[in-house]
Amino acid sequence: MNTVPPQVQQLSKPHSGRVAWITGSTSGIGWAVARQLAGEGAAIALHGSAAPSARTDAQLAELQALGVAARYYALDLADGEAIAPLARRIAADLGEVDILVNNAGMQHVESVLSFPAAQWNTMLAVNLSAPFHTIQACTPAMLERGWGRIINMASVSGLVGVAHKPAYVASKHGLLGLSKSVALELATTPVTCNAICPGWVLTPLVQAQIQALALRENLDEPAARAKLLGAKQPSQAFVTVEQVAALVSFVASDNAAQVRGAQWNMDGGFTAA
Repeated sequence: MNTVPPQVQQLSKPHSGRVAWITGSTSGIGWAVARQLAGEGAAIALHGSAAPSARTDAQLAELQALGVAARYYALDLADGEAIAPLARRIAADLGEVDILVNNAGMQHVESVLSFPAAQWNTMLAVNLSAPFHTIQACTPAMLERGWGRIINMASVSGLVGVAHKPAYVASKHGLLGLSKSVALELATTPVTCNAICPGWVLTPLVQAQIQALALRENLDEPAARAKLLGAKQPSQAFVTVEQVAALVSFVASDNAAQVRGAQWNMDGGFTAA
């Protein structure tokens, strides 16, 4: 017999009955968000660019063990025309998307003078155009059902300039502009749109930058980590993926109904200086 009072159950499962689609959710921030929302009752559309594997099977099993439906969808988000059909597949399998988290992103570090044009085009397609397509695909059903949350994972690089990251910075600045525009368009509706701007988070993307810095400057990994943090993040500590996931959970909640067009930085003081 369940002895937990209904009001306590509601608090512990604030996203029960919702369907969440998190792009780029097989590792790093995206996987932490998937686990967070699943633990709070949401069905999960897990997404990655690679074909299903033993690893994604194990991830689905972990999510399903939390008592929610979960399925994996493989798609290269650079193919913008394939995004709306994928949204329809998710709706058919799990239900219409209630919580859309545009988390997938790419990084390439190189001077603007030598930055490959093909790399520029692909990064803007994945980092900026894909969120446009997912928003366009999912928002009509949110409006029809009278509830929805769109959360775009931007970056502190959407708030400041960073040398040698022209495509990443441009795409994240653009994502903030898209978030504001969509938020204003939906301002009188029950659908919100916001952006989260983490500073240095220890994800595979950042780990690759640490290793590149260590190699370039002949540093051991702890020294490279300290140098990376020391340059920008006054707290001298990485943001954790769990902290970002907890913020996503709040922005997706009913308590955040009037959080609209925000660019919520979680950056250890990066932009305070």
